Amino acid sequence: GELFLAFDETPVAAAWIAQVHFAVTSEGREVAGKILRPGIARAFARDLELLMWLGRLIERTQPALRRLKPVEIAQTLQKSVEIEIDLRFEAAAAAELAENFAGDAGFRVPRVDWRRSGRGVLTTDRLAGIRVDDRAALVAAGHDIDVLLKKAAEAFFNQVFRDGFFHADLHPGNMFVAPDGAIAVVDFGIMGRLDRDTRFFLADMLAGFLSCDYRRVAEVHFAAGYVPR
Repeated sequence: GELFLAFDETPVAAAWIAQVHFAVTSEGREVAGKILRPGIARAFARDLELLMWLGRLIERTQPALRRLKPVEIAQTLQKSVEIEIDLRFEAAAAAELAENFAGDAGFRVPRVDWRRSGRGVLTTDRLAGIRVDDRAALVAAGHDIDVLLKKAAEAFFNQVFRDGFFHADLHPGNMFVAPDGAIAVVDFGIMGRLDRDTRFFLADMLAGFLSCDYRRVAEVHFAAGYVPR
């Protein structure tokens, strides 16, 4: 009641751990509020405990499957979930991505409202736009599809190869085209980071695929250590 003038009860988007509602702040700004589902942390803890138990059971009773590292997989999932269900991490990721693209008018990240964000709620500016997979609507709105593809590709290449920090969940539900033609993205719960060496390896692999030099692609996999000798 102190922070919002209005808060829509009907969600505009829903996922496995949270759902999004449109709202209006006490200052009159239109925002989107992402709220964790009640009890989601307890549900995850229960599921992860089961996965860990299964992993230990597999390693103890199935020696041939130890090479798949089931316990290590469960531990990796646990770390990932701990980050994803604390929306402060998502807020920080959104802010970092926005900072990386501060000078790029063709790629837009909603601003985080830190006053209205915390562990269980993330509030950002509300974005207007057309889903990136709604081709008919994009054409009807006067957008050039080839130009949009170029913008989207450039933005992702900049994330991966320039910044080493990228949005790792860019399905159509998370990408929109703003009225001015900018690519706008939401949902920063799953992000990726690449160190400098990995970026060079990926660039070499991509060049090999584009030039159909598949021997070079294989050599890069060995050089990077992705395939054991």
